[in-house]
Amino acid sequence: MARLLPFAVAFRDLSQILRLGDVKRFSLYEGTAPETIACAIHRATRKPWLMRNRRCLRQGLIGYRFLRKAGHEPELHFGVDVGSVERDKIDAHCWVVLDSKPVVNDILEGMVTIHVHAATSTGPAKS
Repeated sequence: MARLLPFAVAFRDLSQILRLGDVKRFSLYEGTAPETIACAIHRATRKPWLMRNRRCLRQGLIGYRFLRKAGHEPELHFGVDVGSVERDKIDAHCWVVLDSKPVVNDILEGMVTIHVHAATSTGPAKS
């Protein structure tokens, strides 16, 4: 997933990209601990050859997707650095929250949440 994600998000808008994470539970991943998923994501994305400047988006989407597959109900948060709004380039960041705690990527200092994506239902387990 980490290697294919750059191709899956190319030329798509944010709503289409977010739909990639809205998956149902999958019995193979059911009950996997959030810490285990986060560790695997950081290991798989530690040397990106694509999406270098969007590492948090890559990690966030993958984390959100696999936490959903494991039966958890994560939220994918997007934020901007308030201090960068007046500059030519806005600094943005995303992170995954589970039970009010960040599990994939930390909330960076100065970031203000501008959007939270959460699925409405985890759905039945796939066989």
